[in-house]
Amino acid sequence: MTNSNKRERVDGMGGVAVSEVMTPPVQLPASATVAQAAEAMRERDVGSVLVTDESGLCGLLTDRDIVIRAVAFSKDPAEVKLGDICSREVWSLAPTVPLGQAVQLMRQKAIRRLPVVHDNAKQVREITLGDLAIYLDRSSVLGEISTVEPNR
Repeated sequence: MTNSNKRERVDGMGGVAVSEVMTPPVQLPASATVAQAAEAMRERDVGSVLVTDESGLCGLLTDRDIVIRAVAFSKDPAEVKLGDICSREVWSLAPTVPLGQAVQLMRQKAIRRLPVVHDNAKQVREITLGDLAIYLDRSSVLGEISTVEPNR
């Protein structure tokens, strides 16, 4: 498949909605600690946690956030709360949005993870670059990497 064919496949996905590709994320409350998030990431073999509060999704925490915003400052992972270091500017989509629109938003905003939020903002899923690679071209380098068993 040429690059232009791949682009057409993404841009002209017909009736494929984000809900057909999204995966269940790790979700933790903003009051959870960085240590709890790191443990959950290890257990689920993921690189991010969706952070929630009483109103729903309030942030996104990545393994890189843990390193840059906590570990690099010698903060105690058992004391630092997710709400204190997570990214608060989070782009999200509804599950009914066409997949091509999700891909376009991820390109425009240079994001690797995109929460998928239902109307009530409490039911959250996620779509990642790995999910897209597996769905669009499982034989691509990223598609193959995304299907490999975790290295523990």
